[in-house]
Amino acid sequence: MKIFILFLFISSFFISAQSSQKILLNKLFDQLVKVNDSNNAEELEKKIWSIWIKHPDDNSLTEKLEFGTELMQYGDYNYALRVFDNIIVTDPKWSEAWNKRATVYFLMSQFGNSLGDIEKVLSIEPRHFGALSGQARIFIKLQKYEKAIESIERALKFYPSFKSRELIPEIERLIKEDSI
Repeated sequence: MKIFILFLFISSFFISAQSSQKILLNKLFDQLVKVNDSNNAEELEKKIWSIWIKHPDDNSLTEKLEFGTELMQYGDYNYALRVFDNIIVTDPKWSEAWNKRATVYFLMSQFGNSLGDIEKVLSIEPRHFGALSGQARIFIKLQKYEKAIESIERALKFYPSFKSRELIPEIERLIKEDSI
């Protein structure tokens, strides 16, 4: 009986950490959709990223994500990939682990793998503007320009002042060039 009660206590703690993270993200996204100036939008974006990069209930996974990100920044993509793989096996519901692995795949020019991971990110966190921006950049590289615009427009629905908006005129120019 004591073990069962301990299990319930621990379970409720993890559920509450995850739900408090979701509640905070919802509040930030509610503000983000309404904000008009870029400075406030950038501050909200930073706050959202600071939540995404922290695992809701396992600090060791947060530390692994930081380590994998460092490896990625130093160009050790294979090692970073193994770190992100490990995190995903441990917690396949953490969208940021999938997003980081998608980024490594992008940097390795493995666009199919990256797009697959981005789809996973978006199934967990549909408002992940970083993943949508990455998806748009892959579609540009693959010359799927209309899909790139769709990805950016999807992000603009909940982040109207998103800087990736600036890609749309460039993509439209590429579409025109292709049609000539």
